[in-house]
Amino acid sequence: MLLWILVALLVIGLIGAGLAFWTVQRSFPTTEGTIEVPGVENEVTVTRDAQGIPQITAATPHDLFLAQGYVQAQDRFWEMDFRRHVTSGRLSEMFGESQVGTDTFIRTLGWRAVAEQEVEALDDTSRAYYEAYADGVNAYLDSHSGADASLEYAVLGFQNSDYSPEPWTPADSIAWLKAMAWDLRSNLEQEIDRSILSTTLSSNQISKLFPTYPYDTNPTIVTEPSVQSVAPHTKQNPDAAADPAALDSVAPQLEQLSELLHGMPTLLGEAGSDIGSNSWVVSGKHTATGEPLLANDPHLGPAMPSVWYQMGLHCSTVSEECPFDVAGFTFSGLPGVVIGHNQQIAWGFTNLGPDVADLYIEKVDTQEATYRLDGKDLPLDVRTETISVAGGDDVEVTIRSTKRGPIVSGLTGDYTTIANDAADHVDPAEGESLAVSLQWTALTPGNTPRAIFAMNSATDWDSFRGAAKLFDVPSQNLIYADTEGNIGYQAPGLVPVRKAGNGTKPLPGWTSDNGWSGFLDFDQLPSEYNPASGYIVTANNAAVGPEYPAFITTDWDAGYRAERITERLTDLIDDGTLITSEDMSAIQADNHNAIAEILVPYLLDATPSEHTLEARALLEDWDYSDDVDSAASAYFNIVWKNLLAEVFAPKLPESQAPQGSARWFQVVSNLLPLSQSAWWGDDDVTTRDEALARAMDSAWDEAVELMGDDPHAWEWGDLHTLTVRNASLGESGIGVIEKIFNRGPYSVGGGSSIVNANGWDATQGYEVNWVPSMRQVIDLSDFDSSTWINLTGASGHAFHPNYVDQTTLWAEHKTLRWAFTADARADAAEHTLVLTPAR
Repeated sequence: MLLWILVALLVIGLIGAGLAFWTVQRSFPTTEGTIEVPGVENEVTVTRDAQGIPQITAATPHDLFLAQGYVQAQDRFWEMDFRRHVTSGRLSEMFGESQVGTDTFIRTLGWRAVAEQEVEALDDTSRAYYEAYADGVNAYLDSHSGADASLEYAVLGFQNSDYSPEPWTPADSIAWLKAMAWDLRSNLEQEIDRSILSTTLSSNQISKLFPTYPYDTNPTIVTEPSVQSVAPHTKQNPDAAADPAALDSVAPQLEQLSELLHGMPTLLGEAGSDIGSNSWVVSGKHTATGEPLLANDPHLGPAMPSVWYQMGLHCSTVSEECPFDVAGFTFSGLPGVVIGHNQQIAWGFTNLGPDVADLYIEKVDTQEATYRLDGKDLPLDVRTETISVAGGDDVEVTIRSTKRGPIVSGLTGDYTTIANDAADHVDPAEGESLAVSLQWTALTPGNTPRAIFAMNSATDWDSFRGAAKLFDVPSQNLIYADTEGNIGYQAPGLVPVRKAGNGTKPLPGWTSDNGWSGFLDFDQLPSEYNPASGYIVTANNAAVGPEYPAFITTDWDAGYRAERITERLTDLIDDGTLITSEDMSAIQADNHNAIAEILVPYLLDATPSEHTLEARALLEDWDYSDDVDSAASAYFNIVWKNLLAEVFAPKLPESQAPQGSARWFQVVSNLLPLSQSAWWGDDDVTTRDEALARAMDSAWDEAVELMGDDPHAWEWGDLHTLTVRNASLGESGIGVIEKIFNRGPYSVGGGSSIVNANGWDATQGYEVNWVPSMRQVIDLSDFDSSTWINLTGASGHAFHPNYVDQTTLWAEHKTLRWAFTADARADAAEHTLVLTPAR
């Protein structure tokens, strides 16, 4: 009897294992043979290499983009579906009432409504591309649903069995561009931070915490601005100030808004103070091939699958009617290629970071639905939307906007209390209260949806700048190279011209003296073409110097990465070394820690407790490189975290605790020469050296707890690890689900404000929060000699061979061959799928 029970259990186990195996694999894409696809007009060939990266060849743009939609849906439809629910404020339809707050905020911003307006404004050709892409996605959905489309739908079914994806539309694609702009929105958080700090700190103290860009030590992108003249009104008045009493009054709302912003899903991964990118281009006069080399690695939050999707789009015959022969990195859900190269030009992106979002303090009468402007009560734009909630009742939300933009305070739950204690200071009328509104460039319909196609088909500098002119939001640094040997830089985007102030703090919204009067003209934005230096470096550093006649922002990245890249390039050039693709990749892997180079000499002069001396000795011969196996790096970074926590965090509001970003590099660097500064002191220490010694002692205790008491056995990679989490289910709190979809941890080097930008948040620990999300080096002498690597893999299907096959290579700074020409693609092809017209 016992034997038969064991046999039965074994059979049940085998059936269960088989069912699980079938459930996991049933959504894997078909990559061989022939598939009839409705809407395809001619045969389309899809080849994939060993990494599953698709290269699509078609006779017409219609078939090319239809096939792109079909193939991306094969690999990543769950990701696409999740993203469109975020961008339209409809996550509650999938995951229930826990997402109502998120949906309310997204609907308040109105991403989806703006996307729909942009669809209506498209030219016929661009609209046809988006519609063809949508047709391809829907052709896939016609034959795939539930777990057939992705394993995540099987998991979702346990919570929401009634959910079924709806057809894809062009607005689903375009709304993603709003999410991209939001995640790269520049200094909105800094504007809030300054306002909160101003309630407890003096303007002088705040200036110490927000230092200006170090123009004397770190480079600007443009060395010889091409702009000839800028209208006088575009040099804005930085002296206009926020109303101090009003700021005091809305400080609680700003604190709540800050928490709300940090709680929003970020589709480019978890945003942080180090979100940014590196890119640089070197002309042929400095390269071994005699032609340009272009490198790019955008720094975004890690996500599973990677935010990027590698692919190639090739017209079988390139012509005016079918102008695409392009490959690179794009986003699932979006037609075209975002970063990469075509047969004649190459380009890369980093975030320009202009100040494109401002907050205003408004006098609002909620009962009358009015707001005050220039002594008059104007009607608020009020609309009501209904949020469908899986497993619950619908929720009705009311959204209010001024002419500048939506009211973003008092939105949901804990954020409904509006401070009214400023009546004696800002004199609101009876029934009025204070609220906060947002003006943001991405809330105005623009041309970015057309820019991708224009860039993909550009053939020279002039047509590339023409494409850049369409790129309204988010404003980026675009670097450029072409097969004729030219290199260039162009900053595109809508950059507002302010009537008053410089966007660093909220201003009163009840006067039209504040606000925007327009935008900088495209020709007023920074640009450079074939500079005498023979190279251009962009790493979110200041694009232009302080004398540039147009205002862009005060909140540039401090430029440590740009300085290090420039140093590496000029060292090679000064030595007479001709730069190779391998040199470019080596610079991407650079782990030099700029704050360590400045701080370590002070640490060596301070005197910690006797038991800490052995650890401090690690720093004596350290090369300041945050290598994965470095003991000195491990100890230094623990010292750095403890120094920030002990010296600065107690003096600041909890929400303003130092994350350890480039701004804090500046803050500490500026204070180090001041041994008696009040910033160093507290109840336990009074001087800089005492504060440094205490931080070293605290670091010793923490290091021993984390890694043992033998300093020579410590390694930075033991602490500095990356776990790549599924963007939707990866933090569900259910261990089994997280284990299915997440991968890691991986030990990595690098750190915050380091070229190898595996950034971490000193308020949270040492785990990696943002990463070089991909890396590319493009060789203009031979595109097939170019290299690329993605953070994860081509597939969004857990357990697929291409789900995470590039991550170990990425962590080890290895790259893959990037086949581009027809012959190279054929040699690399391991799978061939033909899409044919449906009979």
